[in-house]
Amino acid sequence: MAELSAAIGRFSLEQFGVWGLAFAAALLLLALCLLGGRTRRPGEPPLIKGWLPYFGVVLELRKDPLRFMKTLQKQHGDTFTVLLGGKYITFILDPFQYQLVIKNQKQLSFRVFSDELVRKAFSISQLQKNHDMNDELHLCYQFLQGKSLDILLESMMQNLKQVFESQLLKTTSWDTVQLYAFCSSIIFDITFTTIYGKLLVCDNNKFINELRDDFLKFDDNFTYLVSDIPIELLGNIKSIRKNIIKRLSSENLDKMQGWSEILQRRQDVLEKYYVHEDLEIGAHHLGFLWASVANTIPAMFWAMYYLLRHPEAMAAVRDEIDRLLQSTGQKKGSGFPIYLTREQLDSLICLESTVFEALRLSSYSTTIRFVEEDLTLSAETGDFCVRKGDLLAVFPPIFHGDPEIFEAPEEFRYDRFVEDGKKKTTFFKRGKKLKCYLMPFGTGTTKCPGRFFAIMEIKQLLVILLTYFDLEIIDDKPIGLDYRRMLFGIQCPNSDVLFRYKVKSYRS
Repeated sequence: MAELSAAIGRFSLEQFGVWGLAFAAALLLLALCLLGGRTRRPGEPPLIKGWLPYFGVVLELRKDPLRFMKTLQKQHGDTFTVLLGGKYITFILDPFQYQLVIKNQKQLSFRVFSDELVRKAFSISQLQKNHDMNDELHLCYQFLQGKSLDILLESMMQNLKQVFESQLLKTTSWDTVQLYAFCSSIIFDITFTTIYGKLLVCDNNKFINELRDDFLKFDDNFTYLVSDIPIELLGNIKSIRKNIIKRLSSENLDKMQGWSEILQRRQDVLEKYYVHEDLEIGAHHLGFLWASVANTIPAMFWAMYYLLRHPEAMAAVRDEIDRLLQSTGQKKGSGFPIYLTREQLDSLICLESTVFEALRLSSYSTTIRFVEEDLTLSAETGDFCVRKGDLLAVFPPIFHGDPEIFEAPEEFRYDRFVEDGKKKTTFFKRGKKLKCYLMPFGTGTTKCPGRFFAIMEIKQLLVILLTYFDLEIIDDKPIGLDYRRMLFGIQCPNSDVLFRYKVKSYRS
């Protein structure tokens, strides 16, 4: 019973009373009746319903997703269907068959899946009804690329400069902190300020601290929010979400100075379809903020963690940064004089390989499509059928951890994506070159539009930390993945670790 409680979230049932419990039980009973009788049809992949009605294999998957999926792959092959939290999901594990999910745009919809997700998680309802608004908001993502990205990175560097000069560069002696908490604070604050600007009429630090605290509580419950569990059963998460939405309302955003171009464009689109006072505008901004930081925080943690645990990686990356600074005539010293362009950051191939390797080991991002009609898909191993209303998914951790593709895949190797002093982009399976060899951001037309911004932010922050600070990990305890997110994004660590930092001493 304790496992079941963990699977459906932490909440207090007493607060709902007898009628609330009866209603929840009735809903669950109805779902069990509707889902329990499914059988495998001819032509369909193997069906695994698990021992737990409605929830299916959720407990096994949550315990260790990669190990469980490898077990199913060994038993049933590269394609099978599982019952997971009331949904039937057909997984395709062969990386050469991923195009089956990507190319069938009409029958396999990302929009149906994503619109339902944002409705449940962020309380956004209009996207399901208004495809024009959806299309216009999607067009705004162009302002996360090219020259617009350069402007964002310049603004980010200025914000980093203010944070580090005013706070961290005062740390002349060792300061000991929790690594994940450190990454959460820095990434959230810098990202929010870069995209949304700063408050002019009150304490900006107080505003961001309160927003960050609520946001992290919201993110902790994200997997439960996107499930079919009524939000009323998730404790105070409904009120927390409402508070965040209010903080990101048009009224509050009007008080902020320094909007980024993408925020301005998104706000223009939203005010075209909503009245200025509509709180659903704030819900859209919550969704955008979540997409901007929820995965960047753990990605930054893992990159720093592996660098701290592997001195040879730290030395190699620091040497690469030093050589770049020397070649560009920039001197390390007191103050904050360095500045690197996007092209210069991109040239740090050892740093990039380190970040990519951290993503390979921690990303459980799953590409998912909604099946809009019964469909027969033709794979190299034979045809198979998927049902209308089901989900079709690819699970990249399977090949991220494949020893045929990555030697000793369980190990962190900072130079795994470097070959002969250049970026390594060629990987093979069964003697064939893989089109996709690393998928922390999805694939195809629905690939994360903010991936360039996220990677550059992590690179910028690592360059600053490795240039200006001595860094040491204190905890020797092994850290693993916390699988609460299961199929969503970068996994968080299962516990935090202590590290310490102090400003380096440079002689002029």
